[in-house]
Amino acid sequence: MRWTAHLPLASLVLFAGIGVASLVTFKQQDAVGTPNLIKIASSMPRSGSARGQTESIVMGIKLALHEINYQIELLDDTGKPATFRIEYLDLDDATAAAGDWTIEQEITNANLARNDPDVMVYIGTYNSGAAKVSMPVLNKAGILMVSPANTTPQLTKPNFGDLHEPGCYQPSGKLNYVRVVPTDDVQADYSVYWAKDLGMKRIFILDDNSMYGKGIADRFNVTAKQIGLTVIDQQSIDPKQQEFTPLMQAIKLKNPDMIYFGGTSQTKGGQLCKDMVSVGLKIPMMGPDGCMEEAFITSAGDSTFKDMTFYVTFGGMPVEKLTEHRGPEFLANFTALYGKLPKEAYAAYGYECGQVAIEAMRKANKKDREAIRVAGLSIKNFRGTASIWSFDANGDTDSKAMSGNVVAPKIVDGKEVMDFKFVAKLQRGATAKGPGS
Repeated sequence: MRWTAHLPLASLVLFAGIGVASLVTFKQQDAVGTPNLIKIASSMPRSGSARGQTESIVMGIKLALHEINYQIELLDDTGKPATFRIEYLDLDDATAAAGDWTIEQEITNANLARNDPDVMVYIGTYNSGAAKVSMPVLNKAGILMVSPANTTPQLTKPNFGDLHEPGCYQPSGKLNYVRVVPTDDVQADYSVYWAKDLGMKRIFILDDNSMYGKGIADRFNVTAKQIGLTVIDQQSIDPKQQEFTPLMQAIKLKNPDMIYFGGTSQTKGGQLCKDMVSVGLKIPMMGPDGCMEEAFITSAGDSTFKDMTFYVTFGGMPVEKLTEHRGPEFLANFTALYGKLPKEAYAAYGYECGQVAIEAMRKANKKDREAIRVAGLSIKNFRGTASIWSFDANGDTDSKAMSGNVVAPKIVDGKEVMDFKFVAKLQRGATAKGPGS
């Protein structure tokens, strides 16, 4: 996940380079940390429209740390067993003025972590564009970076982006970045096969012209054509527009079976649904995980989904389907701590990031960035909330757990509201369960 500022790669790398250059004299071995203290920092938009999702992620991180009472047994500098206290830094990479993450704030957060010798793990980012900014800074510092939500393939996979990617994010020549969520190329392929299973033959593709949205839409386009679906057209929208009625009227004349939208709640996914209904275009729309949050339904309005169907894919299982592996344990402990179930699906990935940080420190068995980095990358057969997975050679999870969901009514406190409902376990081929199961 997710939306990024509309800046070319060169600009992002330049900004990241400024952050690195400004700290060129910093040397970890010269800094003296606090004895028996380890800090874990996270960086996500904690203000603005993404707050609902990131709040759930942070609650998941805190749950993982709560389970070990914010302390861990490691060897100290003398080689003797010692109890280390863990302090969690919840950093905001958004600003009130922008209402979303900014390059400057993400660099500030990354440099804060880099300069603090007690910071051993950086959980983030939420937005893939923000990761492009902070990855080189943290890579130079040798800090293990664990993302709960970045899905853009070019952060880790060659031949998906610019010729310099992903090497430009690894100036030290060593890997330090891992993520617990499947990448967009996996999600796009699963989406195409699900669309085919749903009987869709003629598809009109829209994207928000962002790295995340256009990237997943482009992949959907290619895969759809490969398996024999008809892509009528693909167009980019301007998320700054207030409404898209003329666009929907034009699409209606093309007579598609479905619209696929590569984008998020923040880039007008909900408004597109609303405008479809307003022009009488009562066909389904499908979107990626960037739309699977309460903010999406709120922006469209509950009534919109009485006249159209919205399908959404998610790289994992929704809360009610976390019935295997560490899922039941996670839900029980989350409810015990917070008195309620997670509100957003990404809470499970926040929890897994916290668990990865803990596992890396335990495997390293000392407060040392390099040892923790190496240990984190070596994690295999990890018992996650939805599957058993390992990090591959690129730092990506090999988990292929993917769910198909639909916006549907449910009763809450005697009142009907719209929410996301699980309908299919997806795979690259036929779905394991059909719609409505």
